[in-house]
Amino acid sequence: MQRDSKRPGRPAQADRAPQADVPGLPARRLAAAAVMAVLDERRALDETLDRLLDSPEATALEDRDRALARAIAMVAIRHFGSIRKTLLARLKSGMPASSGVLAAALATGAAQLLWLDVPDHAAVDLTIRLIQSDRKAERYSGLANAVLRRIGREKAEILAALDPLADDAPEWLAKRWTANYGAETAARIAAAQLNEASVDLTPKGDPAAQAETLDALVLPTGSLRLRSRAALPSLPGYAEGDWWVQDAAAAIPARLLAVKPGERVADLCAAPGGKTAQLAAAGASVLAVDRSEARLGRLSANMERLGLKVETRALDALLLDEPEGFDAILLDAPCTATGTLRRHPDVAWTKDEPDLVKLASLQTRLLDKAAKLLRPGGRLVYCVCSLEFEEGERQVQMFLARHLDFKRAPITADETGIPEAVSDAGDLRTLPFMLPNDEPRLSGLDGFYAARLMKAGA
Repeated sequence: MQRDSKRPGRPAQADRAPQADVPGLPARRLAAAAVMAVLDERRALDETLDRLLDSPEATALEDRDRALARAIAMVAIRHFGSIRKTLLARLKSGMPASSGVLAAALATGAAQLLWLDVPDHAAVDLTIRLIQSDRKAERYSGLANAVLRRIGREKAEILAALDPLADDAPEWLAKRWTANYGAETAARIAAAQLNEASVDLTPKGDPAAQAETLDALVLPTGSLRLRSRAALPSLPGYAEGDWWVQDAAAAIPARLLAVKPGERVADLCAAPGGKTAQLAAAGASVLAVDRSEARLGRLSANMERLGLKVETRALDALLLDEPEGFDAILLDAPCTATGTLRRHPDVAWTKDEPDLVKLASLQTRLLDKAAKLLRPGGRLVYCVCSLEFEEGERQVQMFLARHLDFKRAPITADETGIPEAVSDAGDLRTLPFMLPNDEPRLSGLDGFYAARLMKAGA
């Protein structure tokens, strides 16, 4: 069940008529299809789930079944390393080749047995029905039944033996985190990444007042963290544009830019727009640049809800031309996103080291472009939601060596609300286990790196 060598095949949906009359089976079929898309085609899990849940098969599903399909797929990918280890230990001859939906079905079945509140008999029965609906997989239904029942019996033993760093982090990431952060910190990162991500909000007004209305925690960073799960459009202040969804770590870089009313500011690679909203809410004249027209369209819709006015430009930031330059620039560069595994666990299995090399090269070019666009005396905040040094610390170190007219403007602990996230050099480095809470779902934040740079001049 390795992503790159023993990928599960595509689901043979045309081989059997859908068994939609069996309650719960369509949700399992959708979850397995999502898992296969991530592992076999390296597709983003959120986008895949959105596409599948908009399919004809899914439109008739009740909300609880749609939510179950999403939950199963998310847990299966979040714990894929452990699930793969667990399954292969119980398959004497390994995962059969050319077995259709078998591997994905077993992964989703194991996810239900080990981490979800699903009765064992339902998890096993519906997984076997799914396997039997695929001609390539059906001959292995007896084997699958035996493996899943054994996993159900041995659940406590399996969970007790799991090691988040060794089992759930891909080998390339485990090695990197251990080398860069040390074994203890790497283990804490891996464990924290297995927690469900919280829902954080950035408020327009007073955080304390809105926290009471929303039943939210006020974080040291100034963000709000929802205590309960609720449909966001139903929450107070949504329609009025009083807040927007944004991870607590992602909300820090825009604050570090400290924009002033009337300043001309560029938000490069702007979508989905949380940072754009922060800059506009502070009174800046903001140009939001993103190469994706669709993503920029969603950003514009969000700005309309929030009552914020920004200029948008669908353009590759490397092609941006602004003769008069900008007073300040926020560059949230494309990256491997290895700091976001709590909410995007697919990143661990859809990215690899060659991607890191390509993205680091792009980041270098974007930084050089930002340097040209910035007016003398201007400010640049560079950030990435990555834990990898090549995309963070080393990227800025190389930038300063190339651009002698720039210097670091150190970030202070008071600006972040997380003193331990500020390095000796004055850069921001949040790690997923920071902001602890007794309830795992209310703890942690994305792994982010940010540096603030000043251009010499007026």
